[in-house]
Amino acid sequence: MGRVRLSVAERREELLRAAVEQIEARGVAAVRIADVASALGVSNALVLYHFSTKEKLVAAAFAYAAEGDLAHLRRVLGRRTTAVRRLRAAVHWYAPTGRAKGWRLWIEGWAAALREPALREVAQDLDRQWKAALTGVIAEGAAAGEFRCADPAAAAWRLTAFLDGLAVQMTAYAATYPRATLLSWADEALARELGHPDGTPGSPPPGAAGA
Repeated sequence: MGRVRLSVAERREELLRAAVEQIEARGVAAVRIADVASALGVSNALVLYHFSTKEKLVAAAFAYAAEGDLAHLRRVLGRRTTAVRRLRAAVHWYAPTGRAKGWRLWIEGWAAALREPALREVAQDLDRQWKAALTGVIAEGAAAGEFRCADPAAAAWRLTAFLDGLAVQMTAYAATYPRATLLSWADEALARELGHPDGTPGSPPPGAAGA
């Protein structure tokens, strides 16, 4: 039986999904156009028709995977509840859990971006969007008096830097801390950024509105 004929958009998405899977399995340096083509049972020429070089395919694959994560983050941060609860849910979702399959993709991307200008541009743009989403909710919560934060943008940077570093430790060095411990560390980092250095991010700081 022949393959179902797909639209251009459907074919591109199929290729991008396959590329993400191959990058996760093989790494950026080792993955080839032929690996993506073989995974789908199509020709190398078809892959190159949609993505003229391996570099463009890899950059598009990272953008595709990250856009899915960004869409999820925006759904979490857009819930109708307090800023604190939204931030805590986002941090818990973003924090590595020890299995960290998705984190291998991002660590591969960060390393490859040092050498690949196209991938570096994609990674920087996605990182800016990620931090901007967190910054907006932190600023919203501070304005509503849920907590105190003098510099929401800096807080978002520190939070993501902490979680990114934790992911590298868990993924590259196979640390064995349980998920509950990782989440408690994430809660502590969030609490510090929201003015609760000795408590959880769910409790109002002294002098906050409504306290």
